[in-house]
Amino acid sequence: MLQVIGRKQVCMEKKYIYNTDENRTFLRENASSILDFGRKFPSPGGSSYYLGDDGTPWKERNRETWITSRMAHVYSIGKMMGEEKSSKLAEAAIRGLRDELHDDKNGGWYAGLTAEGGIVPDKQCYAHAFVILAATSGVLAEVSGSKELLQDALNIYDKYFWDEEEGLSVDTWNTEFTELSLYRGLNANMHTVEAFLAVADAVPELSDMYRTRAGRIIDRVIKWAEENEFRIPEHFTEDWKPDLDKNIEKPDDPFKPYGATPGHGIEWARLITQWAVSSDILDRDHYIKMACKLYDRAVSDAWCADGAEGIVYTTDWDGNPVVHDRMHWTLAEAINTSSVLARATGEERYKDDYSRFMNYLDKYVIDHTYGSWFHQLDEHNFLKKTVWPGKSDLYHAFQSMLIPYEKIDTSIARAVFNNRV
Repeated sequence: MLQVIGRKQVCMEKKYIYNTDENRTFLRENASSILDFGRKFPSPGGSSYYLGDDGTPWKERNRETWITSRMAHVYSIGKMMGEEKSSKLAEAAIRGLRDELHDDKNGGWYAGLTAEGGIVPDKQCYAHAFVILAATSGVLAEVSGSKELLQDALNIYDKYFWDEEEGLSVDTWNTEFTELSLYRGLNANMHTVEAFLAVADAVPELSDMYRTRAGRIIDRVIKWAEENEFRIPEHFTEDWKPDLDKNIEKPDDPFKPYGATPGHGIEWARLITQWAVSSDILDRDHYIKMACKLYDRAVSDAWCADGAEGIVYTTDWDGNPVVHDRMHWTLAEAINTSSVLARATGEERYKDDYSRFMNYLDKYVIDHTYGSWFHQLDEHNFLKKTVWPGKSDLYHAFQSMLIPYEKIDTSIARAVFNNRV
């Protein structure tokens, strides 16, 4: 198959082409490899060590709640896929969330623990959203303690993070839950949508409530995107006014970068599509159209923006690249969303994008020597370690090996569960 990209014709192997047996095999083999790579993550207490380049735990680094939650989610799915060794790993991560990472005095979850066992301060909405995601996957996989973890997580989230009046979530409290940061952010709200949709899929009696909440967040995000030519503001003041110059002096901040983050535009497009297709709404086509606009803007701004393949990390508000690094998670979301929009719209161009992203993945991002994916490349696609040294995270890469062939209206853990039964 020949595909025209700019002035070049690129021959696409079948393993990169959507809905071929070769592509399905390529994804299946990589999903298995990713599960193998992460097996050394659990500390004795269950929280996740940060993994190095070859999967060796970097025990001198903090053990983060959000990483542990993602490991619980990934290995719960692995268990449901019939992957024998995943069961004990999922149990370890759920135990870590229920025990050493949990704040028994004040409630909720510490941001993490230091190598010496000290507390990493603050209570993050971002981390708590991932605890919910981990618990829902654990419930579906029948991992011990997951039901209790989910109930605790939902109670804490309702009490401290969900703002019913705004229809959005606040961002960060101090450790004691007595002082709320003035910062408001959409990254935490994006993963809140993901978590809420997972709850809706895992717990039928909560489905309407959490789909409605996810929709309220989505409506606000679409409004802000429309006001900014579909480049989504990331950072906000206490009263939810966009702070478009946030971190302009530190543009490569890993969680609060300056400008637009095309990878998030792509990720929002997938979540909006999932919500729209799974919800009982009359204007479903409108939301899918908005999702397409978000994706199209992000890919147009960021793919090959500086002459080399890859998706740049951030742009300014005119779409010009600011941080040229390629982060692995942006590619994972591009793989996910291109496949989802191909099915939601029937448009071939999204399948073409998918093939481009698959080719790039195999060429540059998969580590064919030690396993998993390189987390950060520079503008020339050489390995870079300034923001994400090592390979802390399996979640984005693993999900992108599953989502392309699962139902577009279903959270990934529930989709795998449905395949099992």
